[in-house]
Amino acid sequence: MRRADREITDFEEMLQVMERCDVCRLALNDEGYPYILPLNFGMSARDGKVELYFHGALEGRKYQLMARNPRASFEMDCAHRLVMDEEKGQCTMEYESVIGRGILSVLPEEEKYEALCILMKHYHQEDFAFSRAAVPKTAVFKLTVEAMTGKRRKVKNI
Repeated sequence: MRRADREITDFEEMLQVMERCDVCRLALNDEGYPYILPLNFGMSARDGKVELYFHGALEGRKYQLMARNPRASFEMDCAHRLVMDEEKGQCTMEYESVIGRGILSVLPEEEKYEALCILMKHYHQEDFAFSRAAVPKTAVFKLTVEAMTGKRRKVKNI
């Protein structure tokens, strides 16, 4: 990372940033070009390992790409604030972000309900009683994170 002063190195701090984000952008490999998807997500962190959970329709391009190559990258960001100094003619943006990479896998039927509950919990709806009839009609997949880094820009004085 070029700006070490903005790097978030603490694992728990990175998790806190991830908890504040509401969209995760997933980049899949598509014949030399990234295929980027903005997705709702949930996450689980145990013993220093992170898993990100996603859902979608039962078929589509992302599943074809995942089957060809399960490696993916992700990015999420939050806490955006434009900071302007009109007198000096300067502006900058505050933010927090986490990027990383890992391996994707489609979950079997018996693991989907728990993963969907994790997804709902991320959006602070852990007691939302969604219809179990929707589970077989929904694809659920996870990214087992292999590496991630965090970055934060907070303006001290502009």
